[in-house]
Amino acid sequence: MEDLKELFEAIVDGNAGKSKALTAKALTEGVDPQEILNKYMIPAMDEVGRRFETNEYFVPELLIAARAMKGSLELIKPRLVASGAKPIGKVAIGTVKGDLHDIGKNLVAAMLEGGGFEIIDLGVDVTPDKFVKAVKEKGASIIALSALLTTTMPSMKTTIEGLKEAGVRNQVKVIIGGAPVTQKYADEIGADGYSDNASSAVALARKLSVGDN
Repeated sequence: MEDLKELFEAIVDGNAGKSKALTAKALTEGVDPQEILNKYMIPAMDEVGRRFETNEYFVPELLIAARAMKGSLELIKPRLVASGAKPIGKVAIGTVKGDLHDIGKNLVAAMLEGGGFEIIDLGVDVTPDKFVKAVKEKGASIIALSALLTTTMPSMKTTIEGLKEAGVRNQVKVIIGGAPVTQKYADEIGADGYSDNASSAVALARKLSVGDN
């Protein structure tokens, strides 16, 4: 389907206007929204991630590709919901208590959404109880914690402890990331995974979701 091959390319190129127009046209012509997502949109974001990993793309390219993908996703999401299509998993993401930085968190959220996950974006300065609520009330299967400051990293540990105290730690996988965060710190606080960039966060979330099923 030539138009949809163009959709793939429009997302990779970050052409939001074109990707939205092509998505609208495909839906009008009766193309299955799940097919648009699985065969063109998710592979496009995977390609964007690959280019980022190989230093062909940098954060600005990732952001504009994610914006193009979101525009298309807004059109197909109501159809997906109506058809009963299920996301890979639900990710509750937020910058931890005391930290107000959100660029990295927003980028990871966009890449995860483009990778087929449902996103519960809790914003910045998120207390442990809000993450607990996302598990209890919204069924989050993955918690993604972001911190940009060494002074707010302990909030990641506090959040994991909060999940344990609420009795929901065994219901979720916890992944962490942010400039000062390391794999060593993830191991120390009992997180299930660590990622140092938005692209590998998607691969990590997929791996943890498969292990969960």
